[in-house]
Amino acid sequence: MIRMMEEKDLDQVAAVWLSGNKEAHPFVPKQYWEENLPEVKKQFLQAEIFVYEEEQAVRGFAGLQGDYLAGIFVEQKFRSRGIGKRLLDEVKKTHPKLTLHVYRKNKGAAAFYEREEFRIAGEGVDEATGEVEYTMSYTRK
Repeated sequence: MIRMMEEKDLDQVAAVWLSGNKEAHPFVPKQYWEENLPEVKKQFLQAEIFVYEEEQAVRGFAGLQGDYLAGIFVEQKFRSRGIGKRLLDEVKKTHPKLTLHVYRKNKGAAAFYEREEFRIAGEGVDEATGEVEYTMSYTRK
């Protein structure tokens, strides 16, 4: 089931975010994600977050700030089951235009977004990590 995040989901969403970032970004020190977790949890409460719930647990989520897709995260053992695509499809229903950033080294995520009709609009460097990232955009046809 996909629904909007409730405050009671915060710790589960944060756990999925932390483990997902550590797994998807081995080129960024794990400590970076751990140190940023308290601030990110505060941001979650201000963001629009769609959660994918299964067996009364959050298995994945998509987080937005306006039309900026901050990320899609799915618990590792639930990946490759279409959850990320379902979350993105839900987001696209209410957001005809989206932008996001994805690290160039995160080839799997970049390929996923390209399959889902996002196009690379630019390239830059994430000042916090020093990593090259793409700016990608989507416009509903």
